[in-house]
Amino acid sequence: MSLIEHDEWTKNSIRLRYLFPEMEDCYMKECQMNKLWYLSQISIFEEMTSEEMKEIDLLNTIRHFNWVPKDALVQTPDTILKSLSFVKEGKLKVYKLNDSGKQFTLGILTHGNMFGEINSFSCGTKNVYIEAMEPTLVCSISEAQFDRLMISRPRLALKFLKAVSERLKEREEQLEQIAFNGLRERVIHLLTMLSSKFGIIVDGYALIDLPLTHQEIANMLGVTREAVSGVMSGLVKDGVIKTSRKSVQVDVAMLIPGDT
Repeated sequence: MSLIEHDEWTKNSIRLRYLFPEMEDCYMKECQMNKLWYLSQISIFEEMTSEEMKEIDLLNTIRHFNWVPKDALVQTPDTILKSLSFVKEGKLKVYKLNDSGKQFTLGILTHGNMFGEINSFSCGTKNVYIEAMEPTLVCSISEAQFDRLMISRPRLALKFLKAVSERLKEREEQLEQIAFNGLRERVIHLLTMLSSKFGIIVDGYALIDLPLTHQEIANMLGVTREAVSGVMSGLVKDGVIKTSRKSVQVDVAMLIPGDT
């Protein structure tokens, strides 16, 4: 795993300016169009009109659009990002390590999810590792740019607050599961939650669109792989789930209506 830090937009512009000066304007216009499209696809901006998106873009708020390769570390506890970032495409895993190196997965970030820390706004991702589960497109905004954007667009500020509230609700549910439920109930809760986020309905089952091994499930629950394997075998036997190599399907009857 490697810590990434690059800006392909800048690199490509420099290459074109040096090799093909006459093509730079065309490239920059295409980048501008792509940038506006990416902005409109980020969930917190989805209710904005095209004219509003152009106004936001003129504020020069979104700085970087970076492709993060699979298994690359976007952040470690020692390299906290002083900006807010958004996942445009792909998936990021947020986790901590204890003194013995055991991993505990705090969450999975996907399309439209935020991470990062600035003085005026926190996504609760301080002192954690953030790693790409697959090739992931990330864009970022600095504190000054974020403050300017919130002042000019108060409706966006409300959407940010809603996003953080949802993140806190997930953390509270995690703690409640640990405190009051047995391992079987915790596994079922986790799988149904993942199904609501990443599930694809196939023949009466929700296929979780994640590479999900027993070890990964154990990391999310803070227990041993052996304990999870025992529970998963029981759930397969009861027809609650189906499993294959690195994939899990959950019976749609287990899902809350409206989750998928």
